[in-house]
Order: sequence, then C-alpha cells, then structure tokens
Amino acid sequence: VQLVESGGGLVQPGGSLRLSCAASGFTFRAYNMRWYRQRPGQERELVAFIGSSNYSTYYTNSVKGRFAISRDNAEERLYLQMNNLKPEDTAMYYCKAVRGQEVYWGQGTQVTVSS
Repeated sequence: VQLVESGGGLVQPGGSLRLSCAASGFTFRAYNMRWYRQRPGQERELVAFIGSSNYSTYYTNSVKGRFAISRDNAEERLYLQMNNLKPEDTAMYYCKAVRGQEVYWGQGTQVTVSS
C-alpha cells in the first residue's frame, strides 16, 4: 500500500498550489479520502474530506471557499486545489485513506506560503 503526495512548494501569499496524492496497493474507490496538515509545533488537523461513493465533501472553516478537494477513481488520485494561500496555510500536508478500521497515510508534502 502506498500513498504518495506531491505538488507542495514555496508560494507567495495569494498564490495557488495543487496537491496530488497517488494511491496504489488498495481499492482506492472504496475508501473515504482526507487531506490533513500539520503546522510546526501543532497537532495534525483535518483540512478536507471526500466520500468514496457520493463524493460528499467537508472543509475545515479556515479553508472554505479557498480549497477544493477532488478525486479521480480511475487514476486512483486525490487532489487538493489550494487558492488564495495565506502564510497560516504553511504546513506539511498529508493524504489519508480510511475504510472502516483500515487507515493509510502518505509521507507528506511541504507547503510554504511566504513572500
């Protein structure tokens, strides 16, 4: 099982990034998918969620209207489009797959928002 995030980097405030999470080794379409982030010295927090079947979504309040989560079950990829980035979005971003008691994490990709 592998989840591999990519797309992070350094961006100026107001800029955009698109994170990607490539899945392999499990039935991606059957799993609810999540993006988390962890700022330095803080706990990991849920950023966004997308359901496995109805594609229902959830966003934490601080990213509503700026971030969009999506998935491509055929390509077995999860995405996070991040617009109007702010310095407080600086964090390591992780994707997570969940189905019942089965949980898989990626290794993370760093996003730094700074001028």
